[in-house]
Amino acid sequence: MIKAIVKKNAYNDSVTLMLISREVQKLDGVEDVLVGMGTELNLNLVKTMDMFVPELEGISPNDLFIAARYDESKVSMDDIVAAFNEEMNKKKESGSGDYQPPTLSSALNHLRDANMLVLSIPGEYAAEEAENALREGLNVMMFSDNVKIEDELRLKKMAVDKGLLMMGPDCGTAIINGVPLCFANVVRRGKIGLVGASGTGTQEITVLVHQLGQGFSQVIGTGGRDLSEEIGGLMMVQGIQALMKDPATEVIVLVSKPPAASVEQKIYQLVKESGKPVVIDFIGGDAEAISKAGAYPCLSLEDAARKTVALVKGEEVVDFDGFDAGEDEINQIIEKSVAKLKPDQKYLRGLYTGGTLTDEAIKYMGESHDIYSNIPLSPDKDIELLENNQGHICLDLGEDQFTRGRPHPMIDPMTRSEYFESTVDESTAIVLV
Repeated sequence: MIKAIVKKNAYNDSVTLMLISREVQKLDGVEDVLVGMGTELNLNLVKTMDMFVPELEGISPNDLFIAARYDESKVSMDDIVAAFNEEMNKKKESGSGDYQPPTLSSALNHLRDANMLVLSIPGEYAAEEAENALREGLNVMMFSDNVKIEDELRLKKMAVDKGLLMMGPDCGTAIINGVPLCFANVVRRGKIGLVGASGTGTQEITVLVHQLGQGFSQVIGTGGRDLSEEIGGLMMVQGIQALMKDPATEVIVLVSKPPAASVEQKIYQLVKESGKPVVIDFIGGDAEAISKAGAYPCLSLEDAARKTVALVKGEEVVDFDGFDAGEDEINQIIEKSVAKLKPDQKYLRGLYTGGTLTDEAIKYMGESHDIYSNIPLSPDKDIELLENNQGHICLDLGEDQFTRGRPHPMIDPMTRSEYFESTVDESTAIVLV
């Protein structure tokens, strides 16, 4: 049985509804369910799931719907709606003490000294709200994705003109004045400033630096498309310039996939003009070009963290490409683990929730093995070309193809759990997460 109900003008945020979908899915007899707003994206998803029914015709993005496929001998639509209402009540009770302003203007009236907007709404509406915020003189961190690249360019140009930050779209990590935003970790304050177009790369470096005893003045995110030819590195440049002027920042670190050639040259020119040491991890980038610009190139995210800390402490900067443990100890660990494997266990499975960690793993292992991925380093290693999972696989489960209609796997680990079930089997020797 497939049915749907619509609640008119009942807006709720997408992450809440996706989490509720997961809970309702647990009802015995429910085969598929989607709770969402009536956006084009969600309606296309319902059609893909083959659950589009006449009740969903003509609904608007302000309307909430519940679409379900279920075994009516075990559960009814009334049961599904009751489960939805129960989960909604739990959410309301848990947030009952928080003021939740319905509009940007009401939020500004409530927090008159605010100078930063963190924006997490469907991408088709995000650009308009970001523009309103910039006009009000607010810095913006846009967690929303699926924003048109021409809107991103327009917003970032506006931000640069106003001397504001426009972090994103699809920016999930920043630490501003010591306050961690979105996926950022709580780390100590310190003398290091970071600008990152890579969320997971930024998280990894900040945590490692914290573990090594140092901290951060500011951590500025840019969004993954910032260093493309179309955007021109507007926020990366803005961030570097801000850190160059910041008296609390002594060392600057940059992390990203390799930028477009023209953007790369802009960055290198800024590095040459900087009176501060700069560490650059353009994952898989040109180390020689980075060195010629006067910066410190990196072998890995951990190498970037260690070099940054060494500079802050005035120590010698050396490459780190090994382990804290000695070689003999590492070899013993390997031999002990390999001895437990059965003859059929020969494949690797990397199940990551971020592109940078996936890229780094593929870069290292791809030197000696064929690694297939949804974000391959070369087209011939696309996961679609691998038959029956008979090979080494390394996935970025945070890519858009895995997050349409459901939360990012860093919010909800269900996606990774599902891929454990579908790709980790008796032929798997190693799992990387």
